[in-house]
Amino acid sequence: MSREPGPSGLAPERAHGALRADCGHCFGLCCVAPAFSASADFAIDKPAGRPCPHLQPDFLCRIHADLRGQGFRGCAVYDCFGAGQEVSQVTFGGRDWHRDPRAAAQMYEVFPVMRQLHELLWYLAAALALRPAHAVHGQLRQAFTATQAMTNRPADVLLGLDTGRHRAQVNALLLRASELVRAQVPGQKLDYQGADLIGARLAGADLRGASLRGARLIGADLSRADLTLADVTGADLRGADLRGADLAQALFVTQAQLDAAEGDTGTRLPPPLTRPVHWPGQRLA
Repeated sequence: MSREPGPSGLAPERAHGALRADCGHCFGLCCVAPAFSASADFAIDKPAGRPCPHLQPDFLCRIHADLRGQGFRGCAVYDCFGAGQEVSQVTFGGRDWHRDPRAAAQMYEVFPVMRQLHELLWYLAAALALRPAHAVHGQLRQAFTATQAMTNRPADVLLGLDTGRHRAQVNALLLRASELVRAQVPGQKLDYQGADLIGARLAGADLRGASLRGARLIGADLSRADLTLADVTGADLRGADLRGADLAQALFVTQAQLDAAEGDTGTRLPPPLTRPVHWPGQRLA
């Protein structure tokens, strides 16, 4: 079968195009495999391995156009980085869990493993695009190739991978790349790595070169803040106010982070990310 659904064989500079969810080639894995707990992000409880009641026979979501309005904000911001179509069309060769129930349990276990690998590929590709990090480009490229090879493994091999160890090794490289890039900002940089900044008032803050890796910024006011060369890897931006904020050169911003936040037409975004449809002035395509 063609490897087209996934990133195998792609150069890092082209990988981001393949590391995007393509629901039309997925068997609704994100709507079946994980468990949901009723909360502000999910309107219902759903156990792992049970299809969401809104999943249609064609594996598309019945309420996709109004996920937020129906109480499924968590679904609206979720990003599998293309792991869904990779597992569906490549790892399992187009065999879906509905017609082949024997493959279902293994497919559900493989999906989060593949998602981790695809997410790492996304970050590695982003790091390789950072010129000031050229000193570690060789190591980053090796890590990209190794991660890419893992995505091509059979299901049973994927389930045996030590993804935790691999992720730690890749994260160390990404951190070094971040440090090299943020060093371009003169003076002392703010270090908020892993900080609890829930509801923090950072409107207009100078966050150039800051580390916000893993910071909890839920509901924080970052309006008009300057995040040039700030590292936001894994930062929780749910409900964060990004109106007028400058993220044009922020490091490792994902589409999911933007989709979880609030912004406006004055929010500057890094390419190739897009302005979320729920932000003022945006319309559904």
